[in-house]
Amino acid sequence: MNPLAHPVAAWHQLSAALIAYGPPGLLILAILDSAGVPIVGGVDALLIAVASQSAENAYLAATFALVGSMLGSSFLFFLARKGGDAFLHKQISSGPGKRLHFWFQQYGLITVFVPAISPIPLPMKIPVFCAGALQVRFEYFALVLLIARAVRYFGLAYVAVHYGEQTVTFVKTHGWQLGGAALMVAVVAMLALRLFQKREASLGIPQ
Repeated sequence: MNPLAHPVAAWHQLSAALIAYGPPGLLILAILDSAGVPIVGGVDALLIAVASQSAENAYLAATFALVGSMLGSSFLFFLARKGGDAFLHKQISSGPGKRLHFWFQQYGLITVFVPAISPIPLPMKIPVFCAGALQVRFEYFALVLLIARAVRYFGLAYVAVHYGEQTVTFVKTHGWQLGGAALMVAVVAMLALRLFQKREASLGIPQ
């Protein structure tokens, strides 16, 4: 059987191999996922699998997922920073891309924070491109991404340790509560960032 002709079988083979690597497998997958390789839900699924099978490695696995996500997203950020407006224009030529670009212009880094923290798959590639191409300070971008991913991955690891194979069911059952909690964290994080930006502006530090 050719795994390329059977994506589901190929994913099972890949996930089994990465699970065998343990937490470092999360690093590899998170880098690929955040760098733009389409692996919908793959990092979350692998993190849940590793944490469910080995509670002592759960938070180490979350750390590897966090580091991998930061590395992959930073790659996209600086790729867009180097490419500038011309590069961004190619990415937002479609209808969905234009909408995400408009939302970024309206809401800024919250369009990065929300998909980064949500276990529900949401488009994140375009907001990251926007942040890079539109000259958002990397420190702000990295801080927002770090908080969102840390809450997401360590939260999933915690739930997986306590609920094991029922973690996915738990997340689906309590989706609204988790979404509300994520929104509250987003609001607090954005308010804190705005206050920090105003403080730096008052000190004459370039934004």
